[in-house]
Amino acid sequence: MTGASRTDKHTAPGKETLQTKPLTGHLKDLRRLLIFMMLLVFAVFLVFFLMWPKELVALVSDPIREMGIEIIYTNVSEAFTTQIKLCFIAAVVCASPVLFFAIWRFIRPALYKKERRAFSFLAVAAFLLFVTGVSFAWLMVFRLAVNFLVFSGENIATPMLSLENYVSFLFSFLVPFGIVFEMPVVIVILTRFGIVSTGLLTKARKYVVLVIFTLAAILTPPDVVSQVMLGLPMLVLYEAGILLSRLVKPREPQQDEEQPAV
Repeated sequence: MTGASRTDKHTAPGKETLQTKPLTGHLKDLRRLLIFMMLLVFAVFLVFFLMWPKELVALVSDPIREMGIEIIYTNVSEAFTTQIKLCFIAAVVCASPVLFFAIWRFIRPALYKKERRAFSFLAVAAFLLFVTGVSFAWLMVFRLAVNFLVFSGENIATPMLSLENYVSFLFSFLVPFGIVFEMPVVIVILTRFGIVSTGLLTKARKYVVLVIFTLAAILTPPDVVSQVMLGLPMLVLYEAGILLSRLVKPREPQQDEEQPAV
């Protein structure tokens, strides 16, 4: 499951070259990779669906049930399709380390040694930051946001949430936190390729603050709590990205013979 292979033949000492591969070879490797990934996710999905579908529903609905709010379903297939959705998401999450490793094995031969180390570090950092963002949203923000939204409807109507709508709301709330926590990695990559610099990031700070809270208002439900709880970590992550950018040296153009062949 590899996209290219390395060779040292006819190479000057200290130089590293990459052996090209026909396009059909790349496509076959990619097809095998995609088939492997789909089969893996499907196998893990079956395990969750056959063993713990109701437990997954109970897990994600705990914050609502703790408030004494009833969760209902409004059509015959809603409970079944929601269980499928949750089992699929759980399968992707649990299989993600193996999926990332398989993708890494596919692209690794097309990178030089220094690029492999940098890519490995960035991939691990991106994965951990995404998990941190989702965990932060689930443990620290989600219950506060739901409390605020439910309180705003008090004495207006009796809350009875649809299971499917609640699950969709939950993941539309969690995923943006995982994405915005990738900011330091994005800044490091942009700095490495010379697209941004530490000076530019510093000068743009006041505009970035405005953009951050605008994005927070768009990505989160219409309540102040969740918007602030997303905006503040984004500011911290932006400042962390500025600090990391000081440690990154912009990439210098390399000679043609040192460029990876794809």
